[in-house]
Amino acid sequence: MPSRFHELEVRAKLKEKRRLSAFLDELVRKNLKKTQKVQLTYIFCSDEHLLGINQQFLKHNTYTDIITFDLGEYDDEMIGEIYVSVDRVADNAEKFGVSYNDELHRVIFHGALHLCGYKDKTDADRKEMRRKEDLCLKQYFKA
Repeated sequence: MPSRFHELEVRAKLKEKRRLSAFLDELVRKNLKKTQKVQLTYIFCSDEHLLGINQQFLKHNTYTDIITFDLGEYDDEMIGEIYVSVDRVADNAEKFGVSYNDELHRVIFHGALHLCGYKDKTDADRKEMRRKEDLCLKQYFKA
C-alpha cells in the first residue's frame, strides 16, 4: 500500500505525492530488507495539535516538528503514523536558511528513517541521521 498523506486543518503544500510515496517505499525496503508490507501515513498538523500528542503519548510539554509511531505487529511489515507540524517545519526552514519544501522533505524522510531504526538521541546518532537525511534529499531531488 502506498504512503498516504493527510492534512488536519493545515496545508502542507506537498507536491508529487505518488512519486514521494514510491521513494519512501523504496527507502524502507532498502533499509529493512525483510519488509514485505510498507504502509506509512503522514498526518500534517499544527503546532498545537502535535503538542497535544506529545503531551498525551510521550509526556513531553514541548513543541516538536515530528512524532513517529511504529504500529507494525510483525517482522515483515512496516506500518507507521508520522505526525508533522507544518508550523515547526516553516519556522525551522527560516531558522536554518533553507526552503520550506526542503525542510518538509527532510522531516518526512526523518520519520521514515526513525521507523527503519535510526535514532537521534546522541551526537553520533544525530550525525548519522543527518547524513541519511541529506542522502535522501539528494537522491529524491536529483531524479
